[in-house]
Amino acid sequence: MKVAAVVGIALLAVALIAGLSMKGIYNELVTQREAITAQWQQVDVAIQRRADLIPNLVETVKGFAKQELQVMQAVTSARAALLAARTPRERIAANQELDAAIGRLLVVVENYPQLKSNENFLRLQDELAGTENRIAVERRKYNEAVQKYNTTIALFPNNLVASVFGFTRNDDYFRAEPAARTVPKVAF
Repeated sequence: MKVAAVVGIALLAVALIAGLSMKGIYNELVTQREAITAQWQQVDVAIQRRADLIPNLVETVKGFAKQELQVMQAVTSARAALLAARTPRERIAANQELDAAIGRLLVVVENYPQLKSNENFLRLQDELAGTENRIAVERRKYNEAVQKYNTTIALFPNNLVASVFGFTRNDDYFRAEPAARTVPKVAF
């Protein structure tokens, strides 16, 4: 009888420790998943700020570069796609499209020296540059939160708890475009 009681108490202690461990892991996974959601909101706010600046920038450039209609339309449609995107994956893809369109717009600006000296354009360009910096910071923080979460659910015994409670890997990272990896040619 004493052996059975000791075994029973030992099993109960092991079950209690395992339960508390599972609770801790579950709570950590929930916390990290919510951190990803919160960080995504910060990215989204910065992206929305840029989207709000773009119409003013486009209108300013239009006044100087009427023949560059195709570039203006690309920026406008990329902004519309960004505003229509709903999921993080859609927003990331639309944001990359908008990045490319803004890049083409800034190339157009280089062809118009009088535009580059326009006070309204300079102010908008400064605001856009500041916003781009904020977006870069928030993207980095978001990617770090996703990476931490993915690492946590991959570690043992977290992976067991994650699979029991339906926590899955999040692959919605911001990534550099392949074109951004090529070194630009500079000729003097």
